[in-house]
Amino acid sequence: MATSGNTTSGTATFGKTFSIDEIIEEAFERCGLRGVSGYQLKTARRSLNILFQEWSNRGLHFWEVAETNVTLVTSQAIYTLYRSSGDGTSDAGVTNAGVAESIYGVEDILQMSYRTSRGTTSQADTPLTKIDRASYAANSNRLAEGQPSEYWVQRFIDKVTITLYITPSSTQAGNYIHFWYLNRIQDTGDYFNATDVPYNYIPAMCSGLAYYLSLKYAPERTDPLKLLYEDELVRAEAADGSSASTFITPKTYYPNI
Repeated sequence: MATSGNTTSGTATFGKTFSIDEIIEEAFERCGLRGVSGYQLKTARRSLNILFQEWSNRGLHFWEVAETNVTLVTSQAIYTLYRSSGDGTSDAGVTNAGVAESIYGVEDILQMSYRTSRGTTSQADTPLTKIDRASYAANSNRLAEGQPSEYWVQRFIDKVTITLYITPSSTQAGNYIHFWYLNRIQDTGDYFNATDVPYNYIPAMCSGLAYYLSLKYAPERTDPLKLLYEDELVRAEAADGSSASTFITPKTYYPNI
């Protein structure tokens, strides 16, 4: 770690230790309220959970992206991932290292491929095309079996299902679908918990909660708090983006041609 000669804390864990009650306190202070307790804390925690749901609707939570492999079963087209273990048992996942894992709280499937020879130097991935319900329904024989080439994701209240087309046959059984998926943001839980949010989103989270609370407790501050929230959110999104290498090729000019 670079040093400046100044006496510093030597830590960078604020986002890890910034608890729910501190976030709520910060938001209420921006609304001009101090020393809140009881029902005010309860309603603030509820508003924070609603804020996280709004972020999910905006598709902001790319820190929740993960990947897994699910083993294909003969004649099984539908694979299910439940919201929680209390809702049901998800089809088992396998990490790229071959470790079994339980997959819950999935919001959407981003990319998928048909994978053979997983974990070997011969591993091969064939991309699958994501389709909608209408395209899936338009397939003339949905009972046909073979190597899958398409998948349809259906989201329910308590689960997400992946429907493959074509349905895997005994030839594909034992191979995998490998996919990148987006998890839901975890609920706030107890007041002493930290949030399931990366540090660069902390300003937007505090501003967003203050805006939500102002609707209930300080309507005269709602407009400026909303503007600040949207501004903080834009900056967080910009910091959260994945950038690729940029190559600039000069335009070639041939005179007299």
